[in-house]
Amino acid sequence: HTGRSRNDQVATATRLWVMDACTKLDTAVRSLEQVMLDQATALDGALMPAYTHMQRAQPVLAAHWMLSHFWPLERDRARVAAASRASAVLPLGAGAIAGCAFPVSRVLLQGSLGFSSLSQNSIDAVGDRDFVAELLFAVAMIATHASRLAEDLIIYGSSEFGFVHFGDAFTTGSSMMPQKRNPDALELARGSGARAIGDLSTLLSTLKGLPSGYNKDLQDDKRVLFDAVDTVLLVLPAVSGALQETRFNQKRMRSAVSSSMMATDLADYLVEKGATFREAHAAIGALIRECERDGCELDALPISSFKAAHRLFGDDVLDWLEPKMSVARREVPGGTGPAAVSAQLQAAREALRPEMEIARGNELILRAV
Repeated sequence: HTGRSRNDQVATATRLWVMDACTKLDTAVRSLEQVMLDQATALDGALMPAYTHMQRAQPVLAAHWMLSHFWPLERDRARVAAASRASAVLPLGAGAIAGCAFPVSRVLLQGSLGFSSLSQNSIDAVGDRDFVAELLFAVAMIATHASRLAEDLIIYGSSEFGFVHFGDAFTTGSSMMPQKRNPDALELARGSGARAIGDLSTLLSTLKGLPSGYNKDLQDDKRVLFDAVDTVLLVLPAVSGALQETRFNQKRMRSAVSSSMMATDLADYLVEKGATFREAHAAIGALIRECERDGCELDALPISSFKAAHRLFGDDVLDWLEPKMSVARREVPGGTGPAAVSAQLQAAREALRPEMEIARGNELILRAV
C-alpha cells in the first residue's frame, strides 16, 4: 500500500465504476431508442391527436409523437457521455489529502487505468463527488423520460382511448376481475422516476454540508449511486420490451381526430385570405360556439354558417377541415408534415449509425484494460 491511501483509492474505484456504468447505460438507452425508431417507422402515415393540457389540440402523424420520446433520450445519452468524461480524471496519487510523498508516476497510472487526465488538487481529488452527481442527474432524467413514455402508453392503452394494445408478456391479470390487462411493467417504470430523483436529492443533500477534503459521509454516495443505476438498468429493458410488443390501433387513433381540431387551420385560412388573426380568432370562436350549441363538429356545419362567421370564407373551406391537409401544411423542420417527419426519421437513424456509436464510445472514455 506504499504511496496509497484509502481516500484516493476509493475515489479512483468509484470513478472506474461510474465509467463502466456509463457504457452500460448508453447501451440500454440506445436499445430503447431503436425500438422507438422501429415503431415510428411502422406507424408511417398514421394520424392521431396531439394533446395540450390533456385536451385534443391538433392532428399529428403518430410517428411524430413516437419520435417526441426519442430525442429526449438522445439528450440523455449526451448527459451520460458528459458524466463519463467528468469521471475520467485520475485522483490516485492524492493520498489522504496532501498528495503522495513517494515519487509515483501518476501519468503511468493514468494510462494504465484508462483515465483521460489527472486531478489538479489533492484536497479536491479526495472530496470530489461531482461526477457522481452528474451521473445521477443523467440517470434521473433517463428515468423521468421513461416515466413520461410509460404514462403516455398507459393512458393510450386505457379503454377510454384504445390507441394501443399491450403484449401479454408485460401485463398481468387481476385476482378478481378477469377482463383486466394491467400494464404492470410500465407502471413500475413510471414509479422508478421518483426513486432516481430521490437518490439524486439524497446525494446533493449530503454534499452541500461537507467541509473540504474527505469525510466519512461520502461513503453513503455508493448506496444511492448503485441504487439509481441498478434501478434504471432494470427499467430500460422492461420499457423496451413492453414498447416492442405494443400494437397500435391506427383506426382508433384516426377516429379520435375530429374536424374541430382544425380550428387553427381555419384561422390560418382566413389570415391567408387577408383577415387579421384577431378577426380570424373571433370568427372561428363563433363557429365553435355554434358547434357546441348544436352538438356537432365543424364539418357538420353548413357552408352558410362559415360565410356568416366571416365574409372571406369560400366554398373551399371544407377542404381545410381534412386532417391530412392540416398535417401536410406543417413541413417546417421538426414539424409533423410527412416530409419533415421523414427527415426526422432519417436523422434518428443517423444518430444510431455504427459510426456515430464509435464516436460516442470515444466520448464515453471506454477503457482498454
